[in-house]
Amino acid sequence: MKTLPARLLSLAAAFTFALAFALPAHSQATKPGAQTTAKATFAGGCFWCMEPPYDKLPGVISTTSGYMGGKTRNPTYEQVSTGTTGHAEVVQVEYDPAKVSYAQLLDVFWRNIDPTQRDGQFCDHGTQYRTAVFFHTPEQQKLAAASKAALEKNKPFKGDIVTEISPAGDFTAAEDYHQDFYKKNPTKYKFYRTGCGRDARLQALWGRPGE
Repeated sequence: MKTLPARLLSLAAAFTFALAFALPAHSQATKPGAQTTAKATFAGGCFWCMEPPYDKLPGVISTTSGYMGGKTRNPTYEQVSTGTTGHAEVVQVEYDPAKVSYAQLLDVFWRNIDPTQRDGQFCDHGTQYRTAVFFHTPEQQKLAAASKAALEKNKPFKGDIVTEISPAGDFTAAEDYHQDFYKKNPTKYKFYRTGCGRDARLQALWGRPGE
């Protein structure tokens, strides 16, 4: 009789151990309140100007300026700015899909670029300033293609849409001094943005300036 409690405890422990492994993996690993995020990458000319409209969008967690679409590994700004590496200046957006949809991110993208300008944006010229949607998943590809087709059909301006839709490749974050440039150097940023004619062109295309 003295050994019975020990046996019962041993059986209970064995049952608990077996039950733990029988539960679905997500029942063990998922924590209440755990956040699932996603990434989206857009090329809209100078990356300084593409951070602000996303930074203020509810559901966006962070934006990072960088380079994508080229052949040189870990390129520098000096290399990309020559237009010979194949990269485009991009902004990579980390967001919460439960709070903001990819379709909403696409809408913000289109309305902050000139999709009719090939190999450049506003006063900046060269393939490094081309416009592009770099998709990370088949779903993003599908949504990007659908949004481009809808825009082509209902665009409020003349001119063909030349923005490319391409698979995301290696992303290299830009140098620190490029990150949040509009916050760190607001006067220089406004001078550049105005001097480049960005808002004037966006007003002509969309009936409103950029965000």
